[in-house]
Amino acid sequence: MIIREMKKEDNVKVKEIIQDSLKSLGLAIPGTAYFDPQLNDLHQYYNNLKHANYWVVEMEGEVVGGIGIAPFNEHDKVCELQKLYLSPKAQGLGLSKKLMETALSFASKHYEKCYLETMHELKTACLLYEKFGFTLLHEPLPGSEHSTMDAWYIKAFQS
Repeated sequence: MIIREMKKEDNVKVKEIIQDSLKSLGLAIPGTAYFDPQLNDLHQYYNNLKHANYWVVEMEGEVVGGIGIAPFNEHDKVCELQKLYLSPKAQGLGLSKKLMETALSFASKHYEKCYLETMHELKTACLLYEKFGFTLLHEPLPGSEHSTMDAWYIKAFQS
């Protein structure tokens, strides 16, 4: 298992993992990442942002998932944890935990807080976020783009 920064040639596979995952959950709908315009070139999207990155995880030479960090509200030093997805064969192996560690370590060097949006029905994801010290908010932070999401979390980094 290798976690590395995304390369341009990973774009197609990462988009496929994200869209297949959302489709399997019945979430191939507007207001989710399924229709994010940047999915066609995530590598370029994250490379064009300051203090942002997307990491992929490889098993046996194949990309099986990834995670991203991007600015959310730079004035308040808040980033957003984005697009944590794993293909079915990579689930249950602790890879989400390793991806979270990688992303949050990076984020803590550039931001004071990390925000994320998900859905209450994604219970495994919500439990993972809570284990990493995220607390549930009553409403999204201003500027949220994924209107279908119904669970919003924030984590403050220790200074």
